[in-house]
Amino acid sequence: MRRILLLTATAMLAGGAASPPKAIVIAGGTIYDGSSTGPVNGDVVVIGDRIVAIGPGAASNYPGARVIDAKGLVVAPGFIDPHTHSDALIRGKTPDERLVTPWLMQGVTTIFTGIDGYGQGEGTVRELLDHVDAGGVGPNVATLVGFGAVRVKVLKNDDRAPTPAELERMKALTAQGMCEGAFGLSTGLFYAPQSFARTGEVIEVAREAAKRSGIYDTHQRDESSYSIGLINSVNEAIEIGRRAGMPVHFAHIKALGADVHGKANEIVVAVEAARASGLNVTADQYPYEASGSSLVAALVPRWAQDGGAAALVKRIETPAERARIVTEMQANLVRRGGANAVLLRGDGKPWGGKRLDVVAAEWKVDPVEAALRIILANQGGGSPIVSFNMIEPDIKLLMRQPWVMTGSDGSAGHPRMYGTFPTKYAKYVLAEKTIDLATFINSSTGRTADFYKLDRRGHLKPGYFADIVVFDPAAYRPRATYLEPTRLSEGVRALLVNGTAVIEGGKLTGKAGGKALRHRAPPATCPG
Repeated sequence: MRRILLLTATAMLAGGAASPPKAIVIAGGTIYDGSSTGPVNGDVVVIGDRIVAIGPGAASNYPGARVIDAKGLVVAPGFIDPHTHSDALIRGKTPDERLVTPWLMQGVTTIFTGIDGYGQGEGTVRELLDHVDAGGVGPNVATLVGFGAVRVKVLKNDDRAPTPAELERMKALTAQGMCEGAFGLSTGLFYAPQSFARTGEVIEVAREAAKRSGIYDTHQRDESSYSIGLINSVNEAIEIGRRAGMPVHFAHIKALGADVHGKANEIVVAVEAARASGLNVTADQYPYEASGSSLVAALVPRWAQDGGAAALVKRIETPAERARIVTEMQANLVRRGGANAVLLRGDGKPWGGKRLDVVAAEWKVDPVEAALRIILANQGGGSPIVSFNMIEPDIKLLMRQPWVMTGSDGSAGHPRMYGTFPTKYAKYVLAEKTIDLATFINSSTGRTADFYKLDRRGHLKPGYFADIVVFDPAAYRPRATYLEPTRLSEGVRALLVNGTAVIEGGKLTGKAGGKALRHRAPPATCPG
């Protein structure tokens, strides 16, 4: 029998409050502690926002505690999602929005934002984190500095290199974000205008995050064969990390499109070589064959996006440039798997929920012409799509790697926003046995927390923050589909965020327990 790990309640309570909070006991569950090891049956005891005891019989030391019966259920650290497009919910206008329900119902207690280089837009890292700390946000929130947001503030949407003075401004903005609590720098080099940046420019900016112990997180320049190719893109990201002197994290790692299917093994070889050389390289992955993007990002050549949406519209309306755009879009559509592989999103739009080939047939035009009509209807902005362009052997090979985490890339219109974690469990643990339950939990908790150095999170240990999920192993499943992407997941029976029960009995309590998670830069690297 594993020794019971105990800390006294008084040691956990700051200031020796006269009326300490009542203990919560999660009793009799199958406990996975967030490592890759197997489970132990026992109890988890929580007082305030901390775990104070864990193990067989731990509850006996806390008579009168409030009990959550976990017999027959799995008890694990709350899941951590390192890659989400959750900003609109975090800053939502209503309390219900700010609960960030799609993630809570999956068992997620911590989310990262500021990804793909988008950062905080016109805001700042401090403003976002202060907003979270003001209360009312369901999960914990961590963020990254967005290279794209920084670049747009300095260079707008232009395809050019920064002047020396402009580069210094970009570096200063990155340093500011790191000193305000960001965990690193994110890039989306696939997207214009970030795609206009040369490798050297990215390295110079990334070094500012590296000086402050940040990581380099990237939606790499090419996951297919759009520009430099998949493997060259992997090598570029590794080079950026090595030359900047910082860990590298690949967002939503994949081999996208028929021309790179089967190349996941080459990704693994490149990453393993970098790790063997001493560079800390990791990735996250969502468990779906379809990616999520926009018509503009997926099909329109980058040169046509120089200057932003208005400039793109003008080029589409100029016959000579339109002809060149059409030719390159046709090649990109083939790369994406053809018009039938592209599912259009857009609530209330005549094309919403239809494949591109179906819309083209209804309008009696070529699929690329149909895509251009939609882009123009959106004034050059990105119309969301889901495109089916990955294969199971690549997905499974990457999922089995010990450096790959679970990440949703959750965004509107794709079921991954509502169902990533239960999909990985239901399909790849239960049905297909690609990985075991301990690996699923580790890749969704401890592995992520350890890479990002999240303070006392991602594991069930005395003294750690009480971010805890309790789920029914027979009922934990996704309900979101490609045609109904906003259906909430099922099977989470209880969820604690910093000791606050945000789900009890399988239902939301309406309480919000989230806190801002701030990276602490080394002394002397920030003002003051």
